[in-house]
Amino acid sequence: MESVVRKAAGLAGVGMIVAAMSVAGASAAHAESPTQGCPYPYVCFYVDEHAYEAGTPIAKYRDVTSSYQTVRARPHYYVVNTRNDDVAYLRLQDGTSICLRPNSQTVFANAYSVTGIKISSSSTC
Repeated sequence: MESVVRKAAGLAGVGMIVAAMSVAGASAAHAESPTQGCPYPYVCFYVDEHAYEAGTPIAKYRDVTSSYQTVRARPHYYVVNTRNDDVAYLRLQDGTSICLRPNSQTVFANAYSVTGIKISSSSTC
């Protein structure tokens, strides 16, 4: 009888460990899931609100560069940075730039066009 109780207690313990691992695995997988169709580790551009809501970016960038990569000049509604430790500098049509922090996004009015992107390995602007 004692061995049956011990086996039941052992199985219950294993069940709790498996359940804990499942929850931990689910939360880790959730942290890496795409944001509005933008997978980690990309910076994604959306042409309008409908594209953003549908999760269909018009362009995605992921390479860390020392200079700006050209972005097709057009109004961009949303820009999403899914990178955990890297900032993205966005060059605007007037030559100024803004810094997009890791795991953040920005919205532009129709008057603004992004003409370049530079992803930096720095975690701060």
